[in-house]
Amino acid sequence: MCMEFGREICGNLENAESREWLVTNGIGGYASGTIAGLLTRRYHGLLVSALQPPLGRTLMLTKLDEIALYDTRFYSLSTNRWADGIVSPHGYQHIESFTLEGTVPVWRFAVADALLEKRVWMQQGANTTYVQYTLRRGTRSLKLQLKALINYRDYHGDTRNNGWQMSIEAVEQGICVIAYPGAVPFYLLSDGGIASPVDNWYYGFDLTVERYRGLSDQEDHLHAATFEVTLNPGETLTFVASTDQQPDLNGEAALKRRHNFEQKLIGVWKSHQPLDAPDSPAWINHLVLAADQFIVDRSVPADPYGKTIIAGYHWFGDWGRDTMISLPGLTLATGRPEVARSILRTFSRYVDQGMLPNRFPDAGETPEYNTVDATLWYFEAIRAYHNTTRDDDLLIELFPVLIDIINWHCRGTRYNIHLDATDGLLYAGESGVQLTWMDAKVGDWVVTPRIGKPVEVNALWYNALRIMAKFARLLGKPHQEYEAMADRAKSRFDRFWNDDLGYCYDVIDSPDGDDLSLRPNQILAVSLTESPLTPTQQRSVVEACGRMLLTSHGLRSLSADHPQYQGKYGGNQYQRDGAYHQGTVWGWLLGAFVTAHLRVYKNPQQARQFLQPMANHLTAHGLGSLSEIFDGDAPMIPRGCMAQAWTVAEVLRAWVATES
Repeated sequence: MCMEFGREICGNLENAESREWLVTNGIGGYASGTIAGLLTRRYHGLLVSALQPPLGRTLMLTKLDEIALYDTRFYSLSTNRWADGIVSPHGYQHIESFTLEGTVPVWRFAVADALLEKRVWMQQGANTTYVQYTLRRGTRSLKLQLKALINYRDYHGDTRNNGWQMSIEAVEQGICVIAYPGAVPFYLLSDGGIASPVDNWYYGFDLTVERYRGLSDQEDHLHAATFEVTLNPGETLTFVASTDQQPDLNGEAALKRRHNFEQKLIGVWKSHQPLDAPDSPAWINHLVLAADQFIVDRSVPADPYGKTIIAGYHWFGDWGRDTMISLPGLTLATGRPEVARSILRTFSRYVDQGMLPNRFPDAGETPEYNTVDATLWYFEAIRAYHNTTRDDDLLIELFPVLIDIINWHCRGTRYNIHLDATDGLLYAGESGVQLTWMDAKVGDWVVTPRIGKPVEVNALWYNALRIMAKFARLLGKPHQEYEAMADRAKSRFDRFWNDDLGYCYDVIDSPDGDDLSLRPNQILAVSLTESPLTPTQQRSVVEACGRMLLTSHGLRSLSADHPQYQGKYGGNQYQRDGAYHQGTVWGWLLGAFVTAHLRVYKNPQQARQFLQPMANHLTAHGLGSLSEIFDGDAPMIPRGCMAQAWTVAEVLRAWVATES
C-alpha cells in the first residue's frame, strides 16, 4: 500500500514543498515536514514531543541537514530557504523518488550510481523519532554527515536567538540536550558512526506558509551536533531522537514494530467489512491508517488508559465537538469499538453543568465549555457506538450523565443555553461568545455569532431526544417525557422552513430576526438518524445544498451569491477568520451530504461518487490524509490543517454507509 512520486514532483520545488508528510506516536507527538525537506511552517519538525500527553507539544529536533561524500564529491541532500529568499542548498534535486509506505515517508536520493534511502517513523506511545539511512546501491562506500538542528519551544511559537545557551553534553552514541534548567532533557543518538557536539545557531529560516497566514515567518535553529558515518552498500545507520534516555537503537526491530502495528490496523478494518464486499481501494486503506493518527491517549484518574481525538494537525488539540463528530468514522467504521468506548467514558468525566468541553487548552488549564453542539453530538456518538456493539453495560453507566445533560438544557446552563418553553426548541448564545461549530473569533469580533436557535443545533436536539427516549425504553426507564419533548420539537421545527426559498433558515429568533443565509448547517437535519423534516423538505434541502454549496471536497460554508461570501482563505488572522465560515469549503460536511443524499435518493453508488475526488486529494496536501478546509472558489486549493480528523472520519463513515 504505497503512494509514490518521482522526479516530476520531487524535483520541482513548488510541488515538493506543498506536499507534507506526517507521522505520529499515539500520545499527541508527531514529526512532519515536506517532500523537499524544506521548512515551510513553524509546526514542522522531526521530533515534536507531547510532554503532557496529548498536549504540551514541544519542538525539539527541527531537522537533519545531510551531506553525502561519494567518490570524492560532496552532495548536499537538504534544502533550506533563507530570510533573503535564497534557496540553498538544493537537495531536493537529488530526490529520485518519494514513497509513502503506510504512513512511513521514504526518500531515495540518487548521487552518481549510489542510491541512499531515508525513512522516518515514530515509536508508538513514546516521544521517539527514528530516521534511518540505508545505502541501497553503490560501487563504493558513502560517507554521510548529519547536522542536527534543534530547538525547544511550544509548537505554536517561534525562536530568535538572543544569546540562548543550551547545555549540550556528549553521551554514549550521541548527545544529551538540556535547553535550560528545568527543561525536559532529550537525546540525539545513533547506532553507529561518530557524534560531535556543536553549538552554532543558524539564522533566518524562511517559513513561506506562515507568511501566507500573516504570522511571523522567520526562525532560528541551533546546530547542536554533527553525526558522521561511512556506509558500505547494503549498510544502514539508525538515528534516534527521544526524550527517553535509553531508547531502542535497533532500527530494524523498531521499523518492524511500526509496520506490524499498521498491518494490524488494516487487518482489523478488513475483518469488519461485509463478507461479500469487494476489497476497498488503496486510498481508503490509507485513510484507515490516517484515522489512527488522530487517536491519542488522555489519561484521567478513573482511567489511566483513556483515549481522545486530536482535531487536526498541526495546531489543534482535542476538542469535544470534533471528537464526537469524528468518533463514528475514526473508530466504529474502522472496526475499533473499544477505542470509541474509551473516548466516551473519558469525556463523561468532563461533563459539567450538562455540557461537554469545547477544548482542552494546550497549557493544561481548565477545559473551556463554550459550545452548544458538542454535548448534543455526544448523544449521536453514543447511539452509533451502541448500534454497533449493543453494549448495554456502557449505556447503563452513561445514562445518568445523559439524564443530567437533558435536565441542564431544560432549566438552562452556560451562555444562555436553554429550552424555550414556548416552542420546545433550543436557544443559545450571548454577546461576545461563539457557541456553534462556526466559531471564528478575532479579539472581540465573533464572525458568525448565530445567537438564537441555529438549525443544526435544533436538529441535534431533536435527534438527542429521540435517542434518549430509545435508550430509556431499552433500559426500562421512563421514556414518555423524552418522547413528548421530541414530538414538540419536531412539530415546531417547521418554523425553520422557508417554503418560498425551498430550504431552512440558518437561525431563527436571533436578535436580528430570522437568518435567510444559505449555509450547510441544515444538511444535518437530513443526515442525522432522526430527521425533523418531511421527505419533501429533505429532498429540497439536499438539492439546494447540491446546487449552491457542493464542491469536490465538501460544502461551502456560505452560498457564493451572498454579499458576505469570501471565496479565498488566507492572510492575517483577521482576514483568515473572517473567511473561515463565510464561504470556505469544509471537508467534514461531505460526509453529511453523502448520507443525506443516500437518504433521499436511496442510490448508494451515486452517493459514493461524491467521495471519489477525495482519493486524488490524498496526494495533494497532507499525504495520505485529508485537509481541514479549501477555498470556496475554484480550483478549491486546500488550506488550514493538512490532516483533519473529522474530514477523514466523515469520508470513512460515508464510505461504509454507501456499501451497496
